[in-house]
Amino acid sequence: MGDIVRFVPKSELERARLIREARAIYDSIFPSAEPARAQQDGEDRVKN
Repeated sequence: MGDIVRFVPKSELERARLIREARAIYDSIFPSAEPARAQQDGEDRVKN
């Protein structure tokens, strides 16, 4: 009791799936120079 359930639209789920798929393809073409960095999921990759 007291739990909050958040509705996630299908379009948002599909968008997240496509992003994961695109990242996997990108990583297979351009492997990371830092293997430890590739292990950390859930972080946005920002290069300055």
